[in-house]
Amino acid sequence: MDRNFLQRVLSGFIYAVILIACVHPIGAETLNNILPLTIKQHYLFYGLMSFFFLAGAWECMRIMKFGGGYEKWIVFPLAIFIFYLFSKRFFYHDFFFNFRLTEILALSLILIAVVTLFRSTNELYYDSGKLIFTVIYTALPFGFALGLPRYSAYENTFSLEVFFLFILIWSSDTFAYLTGKFFGKHKMAPKVSPKKTWEGFAGGVILTIILAFFIEKYNPGLRGNWMVVGFLVSVFAPFGDLVESQLKRSFGVKDSGNIIPGHGGILDRLDSFIICAPVVYLYFILEKLI
Repeated sequence: MDRNFLQRVLSGFIYAVILIACVHPIGAETLNNILPLTIKQHYLFYGLMSFFFLAGAWECMRIMKFGGGYEKWIVFPLAIFIFYLFSKRFFYHDFFFNFRLTEILALSLILIAVVTLFRSTNELYYDSGKLIFTVIYTALPFGFALGLPRYSAYENTFSLEVFFLFILIWSSDTFAYLTGKFFGKHKMAPKVSPKKTWEGFAGGVILTIILAFFIEKYNPGLRGNWMVVGFLVSVFAPFGDLVESQLKRSFGVKDSGNIIPGHGGILDRLDSFIICAPVVYLYFILEKLI
């Protein structure tokens, strides 16, 4: 058997185990049974999102190849400060009780950054543009991800929104791939991602919504309507992949990194999540207001 295949399977398995342990209560339960410690699930989740954010920001900087100006030195201080503001809201449960107009502004910045990537790439060849894009593309999505689950530090409970979000993203990718493999004829974006087809996209949407129906049926305590979440994920997960593909293509890079052997970098694995997390968070905001 191909050694690279075994490496890919092993590293993918380890990645999945770590991720699930940090976004599902089974993680803290298992560690508390093994170690003489009391570990809260929300600390594992926060640690995972913090690592994803920092590693993603580092990879984004490498992809965009900053010059010798001052901008590359303030990327991390600025991004960490913004993520810190989200962190305060996370630990004080402020996500669930207060809606702020600054959230809409931050979500709008993500949209503007994506449009700039596809329509005005020249702006990103300046270090100032690279600075702004890196901060928006990494600090904001993982910051909003902190607002997806509900938890109680006193009752040691942690809800499963992020866990099922990852399940839907992985399933959407698989459904779209299989549908496209057997029925795909019309390319979605041949210059950016030549393997994606409209038939695969349609199959991913339909099958992901069906899966989301059963997720909600057997997990009625989740926030929002998960058929809506399934639709949003099936639409925006492929778009997230296209965004990262366009970023790498613009700067002549094949992989964002090699932190996960055989799978690439953090941005390669989380390109869909980076777009889906703020989109689903926006849906939760609107659903609460309605």
